[in-house]
Formats: sequence, structure tokens, C-alpha cells
Amino acid sequence: HPMKSGIPSLNLPVYRDQTPPATEETPPDGLQAVLDNLDALVYVSDFTTHDLLYMNAYGRQIWGDIGNRKCWQVLQDGDGPCSFCTNHLLVNDQGEPNKPHVWEFQNQLDQRWYQCRDQAIRWTDGRLVRLEIATDITERKQMELELRAAHEKARAAALEDELTGLYNRRAFFEFGEQLLNQSARHQTPLTLVMMDLDHFKIINDTYGHQAGDEVLKQVSGLLKARIRDCDIVARMGGEEFAILLPDTDMTMAHVLASRLLALLCNLVVSYEQSRISPSASIGISSLGNGDRRLEDLMCRADEAMYQSKARGRSRVTLAT
Repeated sequence: HPMKSGIPSLNLPVYRDQTPPATEETPPDGLQAVLDNLDALVYVSDFTTHDLLYMNAYGRQIWGDIGNRKCWQVLQDGDGPCSFCTNHLLVNDQGEPNKPHVWEFQNQLDQRWYQCRDQAIRWTDGRLVRLEIATDITERKQMELELRAAHEKARAAALEDELTGLYNRRAFFEFGEQLLNQSARHQTPLTLVMMDLDHFKIINDTYGHQAGDEVLKQVSGLLKARIRDCDIVARMGGEEFAILLPDTDMTMAHVLASRLLALLCNLVVSYEQSRISPSASIGISSLGNGDRRLEDLMCRADEAMYQSKARGRSRVTLAT
């Protein structure tokens, strides 16, 4: 039981003067000196009653006199055995001691981390007791968490389009392949929407690249606001976007794409003194029995998207 103040619990008696009375629970003087100079909590508690039998100086300095109280009363200020008690892991089916159980615990009162080593042993009178040694590992744990956060941040940056905040092309293929495999395995529909902004070069040439960037950001915001959490939307490069829709057939995807196109046509992007109204050409394809890669869907969706452009732009075309 990790202690209430941030140290893992070790059920042993506590003495304010740090000199335990001479009882059968008191270790020999030499061993007592060793235990009291450990920079870690050591305690012993009865396996069945949870009575504290011993606690070293490290613990007594924090919790004071253990009296005749239970481990959960002293270490957790609780009114019953701790929900996270590991006693059941310390003995086998025959009630005999298992090998030690080592785990990590963050105390919720002081937010410090501890590594706990719990073990069932036989006490001096033959009864089964719980021995716990808990070491403060806060600094090491913080380094681990910071390193993990840095790795996750770097990975997120590698998968995110810096300008729009959407997934980039790499992320689209990484996550999209997972959706494709799931759809193929479970025989569920999967639809791909490819969208390319119309006359985007003219927008850049007329209003400047910063205006073009603002159009891309606002279009991306529109897309993010209209898709589900399970969908994948990515900027594939330049002014081209892809939306992967799991559990969505062609009819449903067509309805969504038409709504997106209508919203896009009503979007007015204000930049300095200019007002820009973008439009897009859209192509849609769905997962077929012979499709094994995302490129198979993309090829057909791209063909349908170029048909939209050839037919006058600002429209949706379904791949055949």
C-alpha cells in the first residue's frame, strides 16, 4: 500500500523517538540500524488483519507512532483496506509466498512517484506478513515522462501539416492503411473523397501567397468541423485534400461531399482588403474487392476528381 503522503506503505510499527521497544517484532540492533538508515520506506503488516508490525525511521518521520493501527489507517488515513492492495499477488493458490511484486505508484497527495517492492514472508512467529520497500523515483520518472512526451511531440509534428494542422500525406497513408485493413477484414464499406481547390494558382498570383495560405487554413477548418472523429482528413500537398470515411458507402459519401462543396462555395475568406470565394472539384471512390492498397482507391478518386474539373469544376463526381 503506497502511503498517503507519497511513500509506498510498509506495515511496521512507528515510534516517535525512533527507538522501538524491545519486542519480538523489533529487529536486532544491527539490522535496525541498517533499516533506519535506508532512504526508503520499509514496513511490515499482518497479511490477514493488516495490523502494522514494523516501520523504519524513514516512515516514522512521516507518520509518527503506528500504535496498534492498521496499515491503511496509518499510511492512507483510510477506513478500510486499500483498493490497490497487492496482497492477492503475493501468494499462490496454496497461500504460500510468491516471488516479489515490483510496481510503480504515484501518490495523489504529493504527486511523487515511488517504486514499490512487495513480498509475502514468514514473520518471527511464523505468521504470513507483507513486507514492502518503497523508494522515491520521482526525478527518474519525470525524466521518463518528459522523454516520452518529447517523442510523442516529435511524432505528432512529423504527421501534421504545419500550415493547416491537418494530417499530412505521411499520416494519411499510415492511418489510412489501418482503416483499409480493418474494412477488408470486417467487410465494411470504406470511401475516399479527394478534393482539389479550383484555380488556386490564380488566387496566389492575384492576392499573394499569404492570402492563399489563409484560404487553405479556413478550408481546413471547415473540413475538420464537418467530419467524424473516426474519419481521416489530410492535406496531401498544395491545395489537394483527402478524406477517408470508414463505414460509409458511396451514397453517404456523396451526400457529405455535396454538403462540403456547398459550404465551401459559401465561404468568403477575407484577407486585408480582399474577399476570396474558393471552390473545389471532388472525386469519390469506394473500397472494392480487389483493392489491397490505398493507392487503388486514390487512383480512381483522382480520376473522378479530374472529371469534375473537365466538366466545369465546382462539382462532385463518383468513380465508376
